[in-house]
Amino acid sequence: MAIDLSRISLRPLKLTDVDDFMLWAGDDQVTRFLRWKTFTSKEEALTFINDVCIPHLRWRRSICIDDRSIGFVSIFPGSGDDRCRADIGYGIATKYWGQGITTKAVKIALSQVFKDLPNLARLQSFVAVENLASQRVLEKAGLLKEGMLRKYTYLKGNLEDLFVYSFLATGSFPVVDP
Repeated sequence: MAIDLSRISLRPLKLTDVDDFMLWAGDDQVTRFLRWKTFTSKEEALTFINDVCIPHLRWRRSICIDDRSIGFVSIFPGSGDDRCRADIGYGIATKYWGQGITTKAVKIALSQVFKDLPNLARLQSFVAVENLASQRVLEKAGLLKEGMLRKYTYLKGNLEDLFVYSFLATGSFPVVDP
């Protein structure tokens, strides 16, 4: 059954999201390409939401359907001379993969983040070469693949090649369908 994409919204994570958070953040398939580890307990998740997510109000949002958390979008702004750019990352529960939800969430984020972070000129994402689904999300959301960074970083102990994608603040943002 396809999800009505007009039901998708972004909002800050709350402690009351912990059970929904565990459904996706506790899934090795979801966290496979993320820098953070899979959560194994509700207590660990509560600590992370309280100590990392809630204080990170600049730009960490829960992807929600009817206000229930099914994933996240995080944007990490640079500082100092790097304040012109930010990195974007995201993840979503496996039951929602392939339905256009993540693309919609990234488009919503793009429509908001350049307003919220006025110094931002460039949003970028680094994606493992084998993460084809994430590459499709970024391309559908309007990001441009700039190239491959060979043996660029360790991800969960493995030295990985990454593609880098970007979206520049030009005043023309992706259309977010209702």
